[in-house]
Amino acid sequence: MSDDAVLPIPNLALAQNYFVLSTPSLEHLHDNARKELLEGIQADQMAPYYRIVTATNALPLDESLLAKMEQQNKDELDKIDERLEEAKKTEGETDIADALRARANYLTRIGDKERAVEAQKLALEKTPGLGSRIDIVLTLIRIGFFFSDHEMITQHLTQAEELVEKGGDWDRRNRLKVYRGLHLLSIRQFKRGAELLLDALSTFTATELISYNDFVASTIISNVLTLSRPDLKKKLITAPEVIQVLPELPVLSDLMKSLYDSHYDKFFLALAATEQTHLKPTRLLAPHTRYYVREMRILAYNQLLESYRSLTLDSLARSFGVSVEFVDNELSRFIASGRLHCTIDKVNGVVETNRPSVKNAQYETVVRQGDILLNAVQRLSKVLY
Repeated sequence: MSDDAVLPIPNLALAQNYFVLSTPSLEHLHDNARKELLEGIQADQMAPYYRIVTATNALPLDESLLAKMEQQNKDELDKIDERLEEAKKTEGETDIADALRARANYLTRIGDKERAVEAQKLALEKTPGLGSRIDIVLTLIRIGFFFSDHEMITQHLTQAEELVEKGGDWDRRNRLKVYRGLHLLSIRQFKRGAELLLDALSTFTATELISYNDFVASTIISNVLTLSRPDLKKKLITAPEVIQVLPELPVLSDLMKSLYDSHYDKFFLALAATEQTHLKPTRLLAPHTRYYVREMRILAYNQLLESYRSLTLDSLARSFGVSVEFVDNELSRFIASGRLHCTIDKVNGVVETNRPSVKNAQYETVVRQGDILLNAVQRLSKVLY
């Protein structure tokens, strides 16, 4: 493996499988997740991580398997430690740094969080090359993702950005965009996260963090919510990278295209399917499922209502393929919270839009800024006189 190759450690697919097994509502996915998790743990000799998942009953404890993996861990670490001691005695700083990175990477691979973080930080101190130092910090970020440690992710994202600004190459800069974008989605900052993912779409190489198809799925999910309708067509629907993967993401294809084409009944169906297939089962997005579905509904209602001064509740319900009672209740809730600019005339069964005037908004802005300026002048006059 070349020096520039990025090791896919820890294996984040296993953290996803563990999440599925820890979620009772995803029981239909448990059998496959259980199989893949156990196979992955055995392949990477993950005795420390096996202890974690068996302690929560995600997997049954097999004492003989645990003992076997613990012995494998001990044997491998003994070999690495021997190499490290030899390097300290007879080799230079570069060989010592290589041995330290090998030890840190093995501890990372087997899912020993505390020892892995400590070893990676020691390797970071001893590693001279800027590119290698960035790679170590990116590994620390992946450890944070693996164990859902947001504080750790945030800390090392900042550190990675500082190192990249000192001279990180094109590839590492693009990888960092993906890391930052996914973290922003995980903390519900969809707009900024969507921008970063879209920016990285044509240059994606961060397969150590997320598969290409899952990356494109995350890019679609976030940008459908945040892009304007013209940009949705220009930047997403017609993007070659998206078109290439869409046959494998039929639900997201329907979501994106039905919203753009104003087929709102199909959009509601696609949104419900997206909730079940891409939001609830996904570790990073599951906590934001209700928020996302609500915001997408508001987006669709606004898109339809902005084309009319008024329309009947019956026609609105037909457009979305739902009952009048459903759309009446949902619109009422969104109007009350200030998310939709319209009123409902229940006597006549009509929805009337009352979007704020652009001129009124501009006038209010001028008045507000004028007040701020006058206050500043008054304070200045008191200082001068």
